[in-house]
Amino acid sequence: MAGKAIRARGVVQGVGFRPAIWHLARRCGLTGEVWNDGEGVMIHAFGNAEALERFIARIPRELPPLARLDALECRDLNQAAPDEFRIVASRRDGIATPIAADAATCPECLADIADPTNRRYRYPFTNCTHCGPRLSIVRAVPYDRANTSMAAFAMCPDCQREYDDPADRRFHAQANCCPVCGPSLWLEAAENSSEPACGATGSETRMVPFAPSISKAAGDNSRPQVKPLMLRPAQHQRPDAKALAPDVGSMDDVIRQTAELLRQGRIVAIKGLGGFHLACDATNAAAVDTLRQRKRRYAKPFALMARDLAMVHRFAAADAAEILALQDRAAPIVLLRARGEALAAGVAPGDAKLGFMLPYTPLHTLLMQELHDPIVLTSGNVSDEPQCTDNDDARQKLAGIADFFLLHQRDIVNRLDDSVARLMDGEIRLLRRARGYAPQALPLPPGFEQAVPVLAMGAELKNSFCLLRPGQAVVSQHIGDLENAAVQTDYRHAIELYRQLHGFRPERVAIDLHPGYLSSQYGQSLAAADGLPCVAVAHHHAHLAACLAEHGVALDAPPVLAAIFDGLGMGENGELWGGEFLLGDYRGFSRLGHFQPIALPGGSQAMREPWRNAYAQLRHYLVWDELLAEFGNLPFLQGLANKPLATLDTMMVKNLNAPRCSSVGRWFDAFAAVLDLHAERADYEGQAAIALENLAAAAFAGQIPYPDSWCPEQTCGISILNWRGLWLAVLDDLQHQRPKPQIAARIHHSLADATVAVMAQLSQTHAVDTCVLSGGVFQNRLLLEIVADQLRERGKTVLIPRRYPANDGGLALGQATIAAANVSLD
Repeated sequence: MAGKAIRARGVVQGVGFRPAIWHLARRCGLTGEVWNDGEGVMIHAFGNAEALERFIARIPRELPPLARLDALECRDLNQAAPDEFRIVASRRDGIATPIAADAATCPECLADIADPTNRRYRYPFTNCTHCGPRLSIVRAVPYDRANTSMAAFAMCPDCQREYDDPADRRFHAQANCCPVCGPSLWLEAAENSSEPACGATGSETRMVPFAPSISKAAGDNSRPQVKPLMLRPAQHQRPDAKALAPDVGSMDDVIRQTAELLRQGRIVAIKGLGGFHLACDATNAAAVDTLRQRKRRYAKPFALMARDLAMVHRFAAADAAEILALQDRAAPIVLLRARGEALAAGVAPGDAKLGFMLPYTPLHTLLMQELHDPIVLTSGNVSDEPQCTDNDDARQKLAGIADFFLLHQRDIVNRLDDSVARLMDGEIRLLRRARGYAPQALPLPPGFEQAVPVLAMGAELKNSFCLLRPGQAVVSQHIGDLENAAVQTDYRHAIELYRQLHGFRPERVAIDLHPGYLSSQYGQSLAAADGLPCVAVAHHHAHLAACLAEHGVALDAPPVLAAIFDGLGMGENGELWGGEFLLGDYRGFSRLGHFQPIALPGGSQAMREPWRNAYAQLRHYLVWDELLAEFGNLPFLQGLANKPLATLDTMMVKNLNAPRCSSVGRWFDAFAAVLDLHAERADYEGQAAIALENLAAAAFAGQIPYPDSWCPEQTCGISILNWRGLWLAVLDDLQHQRPKPQIAARIHHSLADATVAVMAQLSQTHAVDTCVLSGGVFQNRLLLEIVADQLRERGKTVLIPRRYPANDGGLALGQATIAAANVSLD
């Protein structure tokens, strides 16, 4: 009898991989054993040679839904064969296997909660090895129940039998539970609710007001109205909380009453998988506006949840790729084109896109089944603060926002925001990578098999960090903007958790070149404490390298061309960059061209007030008296009359808080301002540029670039893009009152024309045919698609970030690969 030792590497623990192997081996007539260890899963299989060959070939084809196989290594095995195939105890000898990402409810669990004969009928915490919480509940490795927040819930005999049975899909499902033994759900009125709960307080009974507001049409077969709901202490719950007893009937009533509160226009804080959300009826303008005011999120679009695809299609267009993304087990928010029925205007003011997601937990599924319209489901926080995860923290921080709290007592250990994706250039591309994707590991390209371990700290905004080790990189979930103190605390906690989960000991630390970034400062302190080299990486080089790593470009591959367009980042010699044409690889880069550096009068204030960028651009390219003489009647220029222009002139002349920057993001802000798009103030990053893209979309097809809109100026062999011609053309069109959508479209076409022309010229000069497009500006769909298409028409290979954000959320991956590739950087 032949034997094979088979090593499986990848996402193969906690995802039902061993039971799948057990089933497959038995079907192939093999004996042997399978177990988890520090490197993944080890299989010892015995049988005739043909059966072994068939077994090995079928493993990659018959993976469980959440598994990912990165490598399958086989060698001959000479030892006695057991008389059956069995799953044996795990062996812990190191940690090299990643924890799986949280996953949306699988079809089998959806069937369970829909089946009145199933013991999990309408149970909001149903899960199995194919779905449910993973990273959000883990405290330590090994990934066993005792090391998760489910340790507080002892399994009942029925759940324990499932957990112990290799033939059951809940075998070793660490979050396995049922109504008898699992978490419970309850509803609380906020202490300062505008319609407070009546009755006693403390541990005494309280009644939530319930007044059905929806009249039923004749023949309506929807569920009957529920009775007022009594709130009282429950088992498993801290004594200060008012909760329901943990039975399905009561929890079902809780869900129905929550739906009714949403229909009434109330705001409900809902404890989800990776954090709290704030929910309201997305068709109720008053409710949406109230949520905006209370949350102090005055303009940025809200995310939405729909019951199903039919509900999505009532309000937005979705093609096949977008539908697949919505239905993916990661269940991201997908940005779709608004159409059809209208939601409340405050859902996405001034934006032609709607961010929809489908229910990804049983709780969301059951809640949405009770509703006929989508709900806003935005992060449970005050703007710019991290999402709440703890019940008491939510009660305190969200009390002034939510009218009611839908709570449970399964602790959220690790905060996970919703991921965001958009279809661009024929691919679904992540704009925010978090729940459903992190902490999936990226197999690194050839050349990184023996890479030194690197901890890369990421950027200041949209932060994520990266753990790189031989052959593999693990990028964290979206952490957020480190300017917020609470986000910094979350950042440090997450780094320590990831290091512990992966048994990770870095040999160097990689940071952004900008010394003012809090991520850089923290990285320096970690490196100093452990006596490690600290590698400072140029911001735009990191963008380039991240894209190369994602696309599997080998360490020793020849350099590529890159257009890296973003808001700004630190380049060489302390300069601020943001519109760069680079030639580079992991080990280094050359700057071949860039946008004309223009002052940012007021520094960071120029990022919040786009009119400042427009003034600086006009001041740079045009003679001011001549400009006023010819175009002084334009509203934008007239609006400058009451601005402190003399102060700005002094700042720019004397370089006082007016750093020069080649940023394409600020370039977009400037043109948006003269078209009267958020000129006075941008309420969130990129708002003016997004508005310009939305305006251009309506007239984009059929438009052409402005003639002579740009020209390259050569300085020390570097091409610098001069945009004087474009400014004159735009001002002339405004003077002649040509349609603003047409002007916005031609601005986009002019930028694309210049980008493609420069890339084509550099490609010919340097004999390079591979082009990278990255940086946050390339989240502009119009720009990305026309540039990519035209480069491909010229025979170029185009690489664009897809699994990792083109914005700063993907920066840490580039930092890590650069630090690992080039030891001379330290």
